[in-house]
Amino acid sequence: MQSAALGFTGVSVLAGAQTPAAVHGESQEKPAGPAKPSTEVQVPKMKFFGHDISRLVVGCNPFYGYCHYTDVLARVMKDYYTPERVCEVLHQCNSFGINAFNYFPKGRGLEDLQRFEAEGGRLHLIVQGGGDLDPLYKTLKPMCVYYHGEKTDVAFQTGKMDTVREWCKQMRDTGVVVGVGTHKPEVIALIEEQGWDADFYAGCVYNRTRTSDELRHILSGDMLEMPGEVYLQSDPPKMYRVMRQTKKPCFAFKILAAGRISGHAADQAFQTAFESIKPNDGVFVGVFPRIKDEVRENAERVHRLLVRA
Repeated sequence: MQSAALGFTGVSVLAGAQTPAAVHGESQEKPAGPAKPSTEVQVPKMKFFGHDISRLVVGCNPFYGYCHYTDVLARVMKDYYTPERVCEVLHQCNSFGINAFNYFPKGRGLEDLQRFEAEGGRLHLIVQGGGDLDPLYKTLKPMCVYYHGEKTDVAFQTGKMDTVREWCKQMRDTGVVVGVGTHKPEVIALIEEQGWDADFYAGCVYNRTRTSDELRHILSGDMLEMPGEVYLQSDPPKMYRVMRQTKKPCFAFKILAAGRISGHAADQAFQTAFESIKPNDGVFVGVFPRIKDEVRENAERVHRLLVRA
């Protein structure tokens, strides 16, 4: 059973919002946001349980400082992304045909989303969960929900995957499309083998939830201390392989290694992602357009890759 489709309308890019710095006369770099609304470049769509959604889905992490890089960058992201800028970027996503949002129900997220919708914006919500989502579901009516990847991985590492399976059953009772997120290809393989009642998967292409002992073994103990997150070049092919093997739709995320990949290497990462996943799969990508117009850049990449194909 599925939730009702969200309506879509054409929107114009938000303009003229003043930041606190501008109000007080401080010099401030203008955001790289939606200076040039696009009509010619539109991200191709795919069918997803009765909905037509963009194969490029905007991620939420940069909006609220979840950068998975350094504490300094996390702080810069949080300072940059005022509610006005979050809405501005979401409107720009709409202008490029990006009509789905990997939404995390925490902190200021609901307030920003409601403001965006009040301004005429519309996005299909792919909600990350893991707790009691019933009140949130009644408020948002999301297109789908999935069990948060880090929570899934902890359950996998501690032998408590039954709790994840039970959560999926409870979400199914609400009538919503249900998925499971993970950073580990073996988790998807296990769920497939056990035949869970799950509709889709969200898979991080880098296995960033390995334990310290696992990393020491892989890296032969050649380190002074264990860093917060490790991204191995050998990881993406493993996740892409399990995504191709399942018939269920999948969303790949962190295809740019949480911002560690940029420039021409980012072009290749997008190409590898779309060549490696199925035609009914998509990708989550967050944006931080403080220096350059990442929304336009990513939309143009995906448009080139998929329209050409």
